[in-house]
Amino acid sequence: MSTNTFFLQIIATDKVFFKGPCQKLIIPLLDGEKEVLPHHEDMVIAVTIGEMRLMNESGEWINGVVGDGFVQIINNRVTLLVDTAERPEDIDERRAEEARERAEEQLRQSKSIQEHSHFEASLARSLARLRLKHKYEI
Repeated sequence: MSTNTFFLQIIATDKVFFKGPCQKLIIPLLDGEKEVLPHHEDMVIAVTIGEMRLMNESGEWINGVVGDGFVQIINNRVTLLVDTAERPEDIDERRAEEARERAEEQLRQSKSIQEHSHFEASLARSLARLRLKHKYEI
């Protein structure tokens, strides 16, 4: 691995989304985005639902949408653990639209704060998936 890359693993609950050398990683945070470059300071950061982008070793951008999780940066090795990770071409637009509609309806009918938070997260996930799908029109 060259000095202008770091080792990256992106692990979702159901699969390994990416594993290998990486030049850049841009992740969604509650207050914006964070870019991780080689030799970044060690830290752990909470990640939220949104678009994630990475530049692999050959300079190719890989885009995806991730769910909640966290990223750990230690000694030029980065591990992103999230509940979901999908590429634009893997998103079924019809299913994402149906999930958005269901979440909006459930939000209107939610009775408790816990239900409301759960349905808000479902809505955020479906909207992020639809935004990414439309952005890259695949």
